[in-house]
Amino acid sequence: MKYVGFFSLILLFLFSGCVQTIAVNAVGGMADDGFSAFTEEEDLDFAEIALPGNLKLIEVMLKNSPDNTRLLRLLSQGYSSYALGFLEDKDPDRARAFYMRGRDYGLRILRQNSDLATALQGTPDNLKAALAQLSPDEVPAVFWTAFGWGSYIYLSLDNTDAIGDLPRAETLMNFVTAKDSAFYYGGAHVFLGTFYGSRPRLLGGDPVVARNHFETALRINGGRFLMTYVYYARSYAVQTQNEALFEELLTKVKNTPLDILPEFRLANAIAKKKAELLLARKAEFF
Repeated sequence: MKYVGFFSLILLFLFSGCVQTIAVNAVGGMADDGFSAFTEEEDLDFAEIALPGNLKLIEVMLKNSPDNTRLLRLLSQGYSSYALGFLEDKDPDRARAFYMRGRDYGLRILRQNSDLATALQGTPDNLKAALAQLSPDEVPAVFWTAFGWGSYIYLSLDNTDAIGDLPRAETLMNFVTAKDSAFYYGGAHVFLGTFYGSRPRLLGGDPVVARNHFETALRINGGRFLMTYVYYARSYAVQTQNEALFEELLTKVKNTPLDILPEFRLANAIAKKKAELLLARKAEFF
């Protein structure tokens, strides 16, 4: 990643007082820009090695500025992205732990709002009311909190406590669709499509709602964000036992060039890897 070198240099100058605070805030801005450079990476092995060390460097900076929302958001996004891209398919237990890190860093942002902090301890209706007071500027923090939370739950369906938190994660993502449905290439719609598409009707699933969310996401991202197809296949297509759609969606991922979305080559490279894994396991699903 671009910012490894300047992180190391800046850390030499983080000594005390206002100089330290200014340095942390300045590097936080560069880290934000540098993360965009990281998402352009297409070599999965390189990314898997590079990401953990850079996340720890951001945590070092966070020690000196514990309420820095920019750093907290980068950590929330980074840990959940690491779990999604490099852990959940081979080590679900570790993935759950890293998704929880992502969720918890996001919650640290949300809890800076006292009303929201209280509402997070209450009912989904309490949470919905508190979220209604937020501006679109809060969308990234809400999205990454919900993404980490929901992904943890998705891997913990045998845990009744985890399942009990599903309405909170759904409420957070509904806020994102209401305030900025295009954020992260329609990511909230992908999340909600998976939410409704991966469960049978008796457990709250709704294939019609799920398909509408996925199709909305595809209209928003123009089919360039390939993870949309992956989630569409592994939730809706499997739950409805639509084998033809499953193959169609994942074959599209395999055949689409990474450069269709240059700024998110990494996400699309991960999508391609997941598509291959899912196709190899097709007999388990149908």
